[in-house]
Amino acid sequence: MAERPLFISNENQEEYVQVKNIKFEWFPGFSVKQKQKSIESFHYNIKKTLPHLNVLEVSSKSDKELGVALSAFNLMINTKNDKMFSVETAFQASKVFEFGGPFLDLYEKTSREAKKDPRIKNSGKLLYFQYFSRRWELEPKTLFYDWLYINALFANKELAHQVIKFNAFTDIEFNPQKSINCQAKSVALYVSLYRLNLLEVALKSVENFTRVVLEENIKRNKVTEVKNPNYKQLDIFGGNNEE
Repeated sequence: MAERPLFISNENQEEYVQVKNIKFEWFPGFSVKQKQKSIESFHYNIKKTLPHLNVLEVSSKSDKELGVALSAFNLMINTKNDKMFSVETAFQASKVFEFGGPFLDLYEKTSREAKKDPRIKNSGKLLYFQYFSRRWELEPKTLFYDWLYINALFANKELAHQVIKFNAFTDIEFNPQKSINCQAKSVALYVSLYRLNLLEVALKSVENFTRVVLEENIKRNKVTEVKNPNYKQLDIFGGNNEE
C-alpha cells in the first residue's frame, strides 16, 4: 500500500487547494504500465470515498493526453526572443546554490537533462531562485513554482480551456516525503483562481500573485490590483522588465 495526496480545487473554504491523503495499492516498477496501474488504483479509491470529484492525473504517466501535456516536463514557455523551454527546465535553471547557479545553460537542455544535471545535486545548499532579474526566496514554499507553472498554463490557451473541466488532481510521481513542489497542486490552484475570477488579477504582476495567493483573509472577492509606480512587471516570457 501507498499513500499520496489528492489536490482538490476549492472555491468555498479558506484554502484554495484542499489536500486529502489517499491510500491505494502500489505497483512497483518504473515502466509506464506499472505507474498507470498505481494511478488506476489511486483513482479508484478516490472515487469510492469522493465520487463527486472529476480527477485528472497530471504527469507524463497519465492515461489522458491532457494530463501528459500538463506535466511540467512538457508544458512549454515561449519567450519573446523565440526561445522555448519547459516549466521544469526553467525551474531547474533558476536555482542558486552555495557553490553555483543559476546554471543558464540548462535552458538549452531537455527537461530530463536539466533535472538530472549533476550540478543540481552537487552544488551545496539551495539558497534562492533567480528567474531573469527577479530573485525569489525559498519561503513562502512553492510560491515561485506555482507562479511559473500557472503563468505557463495561462499562456497555453487550449490546455487552460480543457483543465477547468476537472476539480481534483493527482501526480503519481510526487512524494511529499521527498519533494515540496507539485504540478498537480499548481493546477488545482490555477482552477480555483479561475473559478473565483481572481486569475487575471493575480497574473498582472508578481506582487498581485503573492497578495492573492497568500493573503487568505482578503482573497474572497476583495482583491484589488496592486498599484506601485516603482514596480515594473516581470514577464515570464523573457521580459526582463525590471531595471
